[in-house]
Amino acid sequence: MSEVLNSQRAPEPVGLYPHARRVGNLLFLSGVGPRQRGTRDIPGVTLDDQGNITTYDIEAQCHSVFTNVRHILEEAGSSWDNLVDVTVFLTNMHADFTTYNRIYAEYFKDNQPCRTTVEINRLPTPIAIELKCIATI
Repeated sequence: MSEVLNSQRAPEPVGLYPHARRVGNLLFLSGVGPRQRGTRDIPGVTLDDQGNITTYDIEAQCHSVFTNVRHILEEAGSSWDNLVDVTVFLTNMHADFTTYNRIYAEYFKDNQPCRTTVEINRLPTPIAIELKCIATI
């Protein structure tokens, strides 16, 4: 038995999937990016006329994606402290890992879930980071 959950504060999904799904006392989040709800704007990103990234600020994106994850967790009845596993997708490990890792440590200094960080070629929208999380409720 599972329950589909959607946040009213996190950005709308870009496809046919929920923000999260509860199965027993586990909460599985779909991939969460840094976009802001109600807009296609991505904090710290400048696009050219074709929608390609010209500049981006990984620090701004990190703060935004962590905020979006927190919104989904809280609206689903969980919390930041209940995160047990985080998979992080970066589009430029070489340029962004140090900054991302520093900011991650600020947010996770009290709760230290398991973590995997991988570099991927691109994400579905012009973002540089996405998180896939599992939490308890």
